[in-house]
Amino acid sequence: MKLKVLGCSGGIGGSQSRTTAFLVDEDILIDCGTGVGDLSLDVLRRVDHVFLTHAHLDHIAALPLLIDSVGELRSTPILIHATPETLRILHSHVFNWLIWPDFSAIPDHHQPFMRFQPMKVGECVELDGRRITALPARHTVPAVAYCLDSGEGQLVFSGDTAYCPELIAAINDQPALRHLILETAFAEEQHGLALASRHLCPSMSLAVLDEVRGTPVVHISHLKPGGSLRIMEELRAGAPRLSVRRLEQGEVLEF
Repeated sequence: MKLKVLGCSGGIGGSQSRTTAFLVDEDILIDCGTGVGDLSLDVLRRVDHVFLTHAHLDHIAALPLLIDSVGELRSTPILIHATPETLRILHSHVFNWLIWPDFSAIPDHHQPFMRFQPMKVGECVELDGRRITALPARHTVPAVAYCLDSGEGQLVFSGDTAYCPELIAAINDQPALRHLILETAFAEEQHGLALASRHLCPSMSLAVLDEVRGTPVVHISHLKPGGSLRIMEELRAGAPRLSVRRLEQGEVLEF
């Protein structure tokens, strides 16, 4: 499997600050932030599945526009995979005919442009031999992490999360983990804000990494644009057992 980073920033401000979205192979999106907007129409129309970690705007901003742009160009609906709680939020607050049309009912309920696929923590979706499993996470709204498994290697993306022992246990259950994408949204001086918003800051990310038993490459994502250098300096100053690097927009991870 190949994961291309369309966006991994915790905010906007310039061409290298696209919010969270990953293109897996040619047909899967993990989250649907502003980075999706840089894809061509031909690439967009080949996306069959969107897996959402949660319903916050920076992770779903491009989803309504994606459906609107390619719905008439496809013969099958795009499948939106997320927890039942996340799907309820989307239906109530985005695809509600007030913010955006309900594309789960357009052009009709039998053949809509998109279809919601509820997915519970621990559930696995298999797509042509590729397995995507929802893992536990802790955020201010219902949220999940994801494990992507090619059959030869695995990648875990934490999504947005606070320190979560259940997620750490799930990470340690992956026998072929090659890559770990871990959010670290705030610098250490914003520890209180990280706690309140259920994000990670360097000390909390280091606590997570201290408990990870494998040796994956650790990629740090969701850094706030104004604090990214300080966040990475603080992480490295903590001398984690696993080396850390900043995830970069446009790079491709293979596993």
